[in-house]
Parts: sequence; structure tokens; C-alpha cells
Amino acid sequence: MIQLQKVHGSQNKFFLLDQTQFQTPLSKGELVNLTQQITKPESGLLNGADGLLVVSNSDHAQTLGKMEVINADGSFASMCGNGLRTVGRYLAQKYHKETLKVETMQSDLRVSCQPDWAPKVKAISVEISPVSFAAAALPFTNLGYSELNNQEVPELAPELKFSAVAVPNPHLISFVSDDVFKSDLLAKLGTKLNQKNPYFPDGVNVSFAQVLSAHHLFVRTFERGVGFTNACGTAMSAASLIYALTCQSMNLFDKLLTVSNPGGFVQTKVHHSDHSYWIELIGNATVTHYIDTAESELHQKHPNFNNFKITPTSENEAYQKFMANQYNIK
Repeated sequence: MIQLQKVHGSQNKFFLLDQTQFQTPLSKGELVNLTQQITKPESGLLNGADGLLVVSNSDHAQTLGKMEVINADGSFASMCGNGLRTVGRYLAQKYHKETLKVETMQSDLRVSCQPDWAPKVKAISVEISPVSFAAAALPFTNLGYSELNNQEVPELAPELKFSAVAVPNPHLISFVSDDVFKSDLLAKLGTKLNQKNPYFPDGVNVSFAQVLSAHHLFVRTFERGVGFTNACGTAMSAASLIYALTCQSMNLFDKLLTVSNPGGFVQTKVHHSDHSYWIELIGNATVTHYIDTAESELHQKHPNFNNFKITPTSENEAYQKFMANQYNIK
């Protein structure tokens, strides 16, 4: 039998699959197919999810495992901060470690277990890096800039200023007014830039952010390969970095920030060392269900979800109760 987990970080929902359980691991094509089948909101398992987190062995020194992120549409993401927290929790419990490193597509990232935020609300801290502002790293083109650092970009939206940063997956961020935040502009811009377009040929995660107070942001994201999500960990990290850079007089580096989102909130710290930036992302890592099935079922083109044994946990209820007592989520 193979056990999957359904997990979430700030209600950014995934299925987590450990390939080391298999006698015959799933091929790349089988993983993509499983992701597309299992994540569908209408016909998938447990009302679907934003993607699949695949855990496998790593041959990198001092890492406990490898994480791959497959979006709901079958594309692969460079990184996922919310997903890494849940994978970090999984590996920490599997190997009985409090600190560890996880191999991701571009780098080996630090993970550490934090004190529980509340009973049954596990908290994990993860490293978000590497960071690049170069157009080639995102990539973007035809905008008249080699970097976008709080620049007006009329080709994208009049009167708004945008910043672009890869962390390492690409993000386009604008701090906006309440009227713009509540409009349909984010949906239109996110859709436009994740179809064939002359500016971001590989697509981009698009976020609108608001400053609620000096150390508290709100971020909403149209995620590449997914659409609107309850939260995007790398987007909240990227927005924290841009905020710190544009408000340098406030000296926000190494200071704890709160970043709210439609699914809850996280905490971030922006660091600058050795001529580079990295962000610490702290948030929940919640297991909502354990799912058991035969290995052969997962090799099928159309898995029969009736053959999956599902065991719910009480962790999501604990998370929701904790969030209700913390912040009013927009």
C-alpha cells in the first residue's frame, strides 16, 4: 500500500506523494497524469488541490530528500514555499530531525521546525532563495528595462508600479490601492501574462499587495499554472523583499513581518548577506487527510478514487480556529 497526504500551507492545498514507498516509482508522465487527475476541483480527490508535491531521495550531500512541485495543469514549478513547509514537516517527522535541507529544482534549502502556533497547528520555517532581479532570470522582455524595480509599466497597467523578481520562480508584484485591489485587474493581468504574450514568454506569478501597517502586508496572487490560490509562499516572500527594498528608511531587514492572504497568514524575514538576498518564510504545515491505496492504482491513467481509503485528521479544524482568533482575512 502507498500512503499519500493531503496537506496545506495557508490553505494552499496539495497532495504529497513519497516516491520512496514504491517498488516501481511513477514516471514523469505518470506523475503529470496523476496530478491532473487528482487535483481537479469537480472530479478529483477531496475536491482537488493546487498541485502535487513529489518527495524522492536526493543524492546531494546533507539533504534528507528532494521535492518536485507539479502544478494542477501539469507544469513543473521551480519552487513552492507553502509546499516546502509541508514537505519539510514530512521529512522532519520521517527522519526525526528538527533542522534539515531539502533539494529543490535550483538549490538545497534550509528547513527548521518551529514551536507549534497552537495545538495541532504545526509551524515550519523554510529558506526562500536564490533571488534574482535580472530580466533573463524571470524571463521578461519588450518592457524597456533590464530590471523592474518599482517601475511604471504602461504596457501592463497604467499608473501602477511593478517589481519583478525570481525567487527562483518568477513574480511580478505591485503595491496597489484598495480600489485596485478589489477590482478585476489582477484576474485580467494574471490571465493575460499566463497566456501567449510578448512580455513574459514563460508566464509569471502576478501579485497585488497592500500595506496594512508598518509590519503587516496583505498579498493576493494569480499563480502561474494554477490561477488564484489561497496563498503563494514565494509570492509572499517576494512581496516582503520588495517592501523592504522600497522602504529602506524603515530598516525592515531581519525584522519579522506578517503577511496575510486569503487562506490565513505567514511570517517572513528578509535577509541580506554576502551580497545576496534570501527570505525566511514561517507558517503552518497542516495535514488534513491520510490516503491509502494500492501502488498499482497510481499507475493507472484514470485512478479509481473509490479504491482510496481516506482518513481525515482534525488539524484543519484546529488551523481554522487559530486563524479565526488572529486576523480578519479579507
